[in-house]
Amino acid sequence: MGIFTYARVSTLDQNTDMQVNALKAAYPDAVLREEKKSGSTVKDRFVLNIILDMIGKGDKLVVWKLDRLARNMNDLTKIIEDLNIKGAALEILDQKIDTTTATGRAFLQMLGVFAEFETNLRKERQLAGIAAAKDKGKHLGRRSSLTDEQKKEIRTKNQTGMNPTTLSKEYGVCRGTVYNVIKDMDTLPN
Repeated sequence: MGIFTYARVSTLDQNTDMQVNALKAAYPDAVLREEKKSGSTVKDRFVLNIILDMIGKGDKLVVWKLDRLARNMNDLTKIIEDLNIKGAALEILDQKIDTTTATGRAFLQMLGVFAEFETNLRKERQLAGIAAAKDKGKHLGRRSSLTDEQKKEIRTKNQTGMNPTTLSKEYGVCRGTVYNVIKDMDTLPN
């Protein structure tokens, strides 16, 4: 029986120390893999997908907490289904869940529903915050790399025949930015 331990954080500035310590305490000789990727989907989580490809009959995938593995019910269900097909199990240390038992499988499904609910609430709060900021007239997103005056200059120079590549080099922006300025000529103030 092989034990595969998996630790994940969402961003590069976070660390997996707490997870790694708990996983090593429970399974000191297990293969430990770490990943820094968002948990909103398993699609781009290459380390997890490699583990899921490698895991076989009698093996076990161990994570510290459920949300380190999946944040939506569809991904969680697919992972559990894939593990079941391969004859492998899942253990979540923090919640003391082990899918080798019927109780563990049932409890895991309930936790998955709550994890997805929490993610949806977070998205709703974020969208409400964005809407409130827009209502207050706050600027959202990245600031423009060009002033209105520079945009006017680009528009004028382009109309006199200067090409976007030359303009992008002159103003230190990518060609796409120049093309957007040219495309939005009608919306620029005169």
